[in-house]
Amino acid sequence: MKLTKLNVALLSLVWLSGCSTLGINDDDDLGTEDGVVVEDRSANASGVDGGNASGTGMGDGAEAHVIAGGGNFQGDELDDPASPLSNRVVYFEYDSSAVRQQDQITLEAHGIYLAENQNASVRLEGHTDDRGSREYNLALGERRALAIRQILMLQGADIKQFQVTSFGEERPQNEGDGEANWQNNRRVEIIYLGR
Repeated sequence: MKLTKLNVALLSLVWLSGCSTLGINDDDDLGTEDGVVVEDRSANASGVDGGNASGTGMGDGAEAHVIAGGGNFQGDELDDPASPLSNRVVYFEYDSSAVRQQDQITLEAHGIYLAENQNASVRLEGHTDDRGSREYNLALGERRALAIRQILMLQGADIKQFQVTSFGEERPQNEGDGEANWQNNRRVEIIYLGR
């Protein structure tokens, strides 16, 4: 009798270890769509509890999670890593509010998205590096944010969809001196509200 219990326990451990190394339960609904493996993470389909005991960093609530592959993204287009909409930071040259040519595609995509989604709104946060006076940097951050707003409006976005804020040098992305830090601080962040 002891040998049977031991065999059952060992078989259970082997079976569980085989499932847990892949992070997959037999009950999980896995499918592929255009080369993308999609795992159903709804509360009813997975064996993951609300406490996230699996250690994967994901809990219940998400209906689908892209695990691997390319293919078509099946979520909000703002979150598609292949879309220019996923880029929400525009950088600037020193003492300039002119938008760089390389950022035009990103801004056109955001402008079109806002024009097609009139209920969407954004806050444009202008930032500068720490060179110059506080007052000058606040004005420069505002000019940068207004330049971004103008480009987005040229694509059909409405002025009512925008909040413009300048933080000047007050909220650096990188601390310290030197061009490597300063260039990351000269930026406008596009923050979608209500997301």
